[in-house]
Amino acid sequence: MTVDSPKLVKTTAMQGRTAHPAQPHHQQTMAAKKARQSAKIIELKQALVDAGLVVLDQQAEVLGLSRSTTWTILKGNHKGSGLSAAVINRILASRQLPPLVRVKVLEYVEEKAAGCYSHSSSVRRKFVNRLSAKLIERGRLEEIVLLQPDARISKIA
Repeated sequence: MTVDSPKLVKTTAMQGRTAHPAQPHHQQTMAAKKARQSAKIIELKQALVDAGLVVLDQQAEVLGLSRSTTWTILKGNHKGSGLSAAVINRILASRQLPPLVRVKVLEYVEEKAAGCYSHSSSVRRKFVNRLSAKLIERGRLEEIVLLQPDARISKIA
């Protein structure tokens, strides 16, 4: 067998490789990121329960959302893109929002802005631009902007 033999080249190329999983690496990574996003939304639901809000009507009122939107989010039927900036702004605008729920929402904002949920930089930039600066702690907002220096935060009067 010569060095150029296809059988030898194929054998040499296969040495040191492991069997391929069912999904390509990037899809597995994306699936893991989406699972992380779902887990964060489950944490949001648990924070509501921990605050004594177990009935959908109570949860919707505290979040400042309609019952159907609240149900969709908390049941895990939300879009693959996760919570929109508009929904987050409405939640953070609620004066009845328990502190632990607010913390979970802000953690979600930070993680989504940082790319932890597999969104492209342009999608993340648009997300950050649509967040209300008045509704988010200034320090956390500045951290988000540091991750995306060309993003501008919209200010809603």
